[in-house]
Amino acid sequence: MRLAIVSDIHANLEALDAVLADIDARQVDDVVCLGDFVGYGASPNECVERLRPRISGAVIGNHDAAAVGRLSLGDFNSDAATAARWTEGSLSAESRAYLEGLPYTIGRGAALLVHASPLEPEAWHYVLSPTDAAEEFEAFVEPICFIGHSHFPGAFERAGEEMRYSRLSEVATQPGRRYIVNVPSVGQPRDSDPRAGYALWDDQRGIVQHVRLEYDVDGAMKRIRDAGLPPFLAERLRWGE
Repeated sequence: MRLAIVSDIHANLEALDAVLADIDARQVDDVVCLGDFVGYGASPNECVERLRPRISGAVIGNHDAAAVGRLSLGDFNSDAATAARWTEGSLSAESRAYLEGLPYTIGRGAALLVHASPLEPEAWHYVLSPTDAAEEFEAFVEPICFIGHSHFPGAFERAGEEMRYSRLSEVATQPGRRYIVNVPSVGQPRDSDPRAGYALWDDQRGIVQHVRLEYDVDGAMKRIRDAGLPPFLAERLRWGE
């Protein structure tokens, strides 16, 4: 099975359209979403409507939860909180109901899918270091877990007590080893690469690939400005930060 895994779209329609076009060209077998359909960007309903019929499953992200009242904005910075309130007021009834119904985790074959972390999915922990990952590996039994949330693509590999971390664009998984893979963000990269991203997992070949794509950044920035959202949310798209 060739599975496309998208995450952290953040209401960026231009980035999502570029990703979906690439997925179509590759003729994958299935598509799933690791959450944060909304937040920061100016096209929440359009992104939900575009993705919903294309995916076989999805989990909720913290910005999705905030937009439907399942998460307090206390831990959000001021720009993120402003965008969350704007999103809550902009969601259609159908989009809201869809996001409200999303679970914290789902499975696909030999993989666990979760937005932030497998240990406490509803706590929105970041998994950024081998120390973070060591505890998370104890929380699931599957050979591989795909996560989003941090917008920093990479892969943790565990073999017994040995832990490795890689930022390579392609990971060849090995039998007997376990993995936590943080997939690229579709709509708000933060790894100094402004291109949209997603992950491809070929479970037969054991290959995970981080795909990056150029998209209409200027168009996405204009939507954010036109919606009256904080200017920084537009500017950061240009730099991938």
